[in-house]
Amino acid sequence: MVVLVQGRYFLIPLAIAVLLFSLTSAAVDRLTRLRLGPIALPNWLASLISILLVLAAMLVVLRILADQIEAVIDAGPLYIERGQQLVATMAAWLGDDAAAGIRQAFEAVDFGAYIRAFAGSAGYALSAAVLIVLYIGFLFAERARFHEKLARLQPDPARADNLLRMFRSITRSVHRYILVKSAVSVITGLVVYLVMRAFGLQFAETWALLTMLLNFIPNIGSIIATAIPTLVALVQFESWTLVVLLFATIGLIQFAVGNILEPNLMGRSLNLSPFVIILSLTFWGAVWGIIGMFLAVPIMVMLLIVCAHVPSLHPVAVLLSRDGVPLPDEEHKG
Repeated sequence: MVVLVQGRYFLIPLAIAVLLFSLTSAAVDRLTRLRLGPIALPNWLASLISILLVLAAMLVVLRILADQIEAVIDAGPLYIERGQQLVATMAAWLGDDAAAGIRQAFEAVDFGAYIRAFAGSAGYALSAAVLIVLYIGFLFAERARFHEKLARLQPDPARADNLLRMFRSITRSVHRYILVKSAVSVITGLVVYLVMRAFGLQFAETWALLTMLLNFIPNIGSIIATAIPTLVALVQFESWTLVVLLFATIGLIQFAVGNILEPNLMGRSLNLSPFVIILSLTFWGAVWGIIGMFLAVPIMVMLLIVCAHVPSLHPVAVLLSRDGVPLPDEEHKG
């Protein structure tokens, strides 16, 4: 626990790098299989292309966030004033004493400090992005000889072959989960972005990126991703009709994605126990803050997959799963 907290400044980028590496390594495998006649794409070139794509995507995201942070800082006073008016109006329904107490509590919150702290995190985000790219680069450098190292861990050829097959099965399962979850998150973020732009909601790019990240948190993430734009709309719009329509539209999108699109793409979902999800969110949130909450479920799903493939750890996978069957039979057999 102490190591996780004290080492969070390099462990968080490492955890993100492992997730991105797992996602991009599957793409590298596909690229190396492509052939144009007798010409095949070398592994090092496919790895380099993947690293450059990851770097470009991160730079685009950081650029969007930087622009949005500047816009939030400029619009902050207006939103705070509008929020105070809204809180006063809603508190008035509860009586004069309650209204005065809520108004004082709202005025005591230093929203400017939160905005400045949010803006100050941009420097850490840039340094973390550099670390993530470096980690991914070295992981790809180790990737070519990893199977040889894994085989040499077992002097018995039969056991070494079983170990390699188990590792490949785990890798396929993790790749599939991260790939499908990432694709679904991107689709959800794009659709929600188009909806927010159609409604004229400010900072739509920021809420769309947040929606993509929150989609990695089952159930709870979709609720938060629906609530945040609704609260912004509540402050921005004068019309309650627009607020209700935006809430209903985003909620319908989240419902359709979570109950129709994702199950069809992923097949039998890798469901974690709801209690395990709450525990993981609490633990990783306490250790790594909000970033830990984003990473909590992917980390637990990877742990579930690994435990499901290792016979001695299979009881742990059963306990972590929702229904006692952590993986489909065909995946478990590898």
